Amino acid sequence: MIDSLNGYKAAMPDERDLVLHIHELLQYLNRRGTSTFLTVAQHGLVGDMKSPVDVTYLADTVVLLRYFEAAGRVRRAISCIKKRASAHEDTIREFRIGAEGIKLGAPLENFQGVLRGVPVYVGAVDPLLDSLPLPDVS
Repeated sequence: MIDSLNGYKAAMPDERDLVLHIHELLQYLNRRGTSTFLTVAQHGLVGDMKSPVDVTYLADTVVLLRYFEAAGRVRRAISCIKKRASAHEDTIREFRIGAEGIKLGAPLENFQGVLRGVPVYVGAVDPLLDSLPLPDVS
């Protein structure tokens, strides 16, 4: 687990071939039978987000997590935007992490722009996880 590539990049400020270095590291770990997870923190909370390192072409699977605002609350969305080995679900879903683990909501079919960070509610019925209790944050 490399959490995050932002920190990895900051630890190697003079490295001009960082992506090549990461590519070689991932190839080595793959040959050793290791599953490797990389996280990248994007700059900006909403709207266009910038990534300091683009290594998505190296990944077999890319999962995008985004914050969005709806009904006066900060919510979280998840979507699998790339998966090489097999088909994947192409929906965007709200998720919540609590004492009971991860809860996934129905696809956010009544929203547009969630992955861009500028969601617009276009539906008539609230499809979010309002029926689930909020996590205890005390």
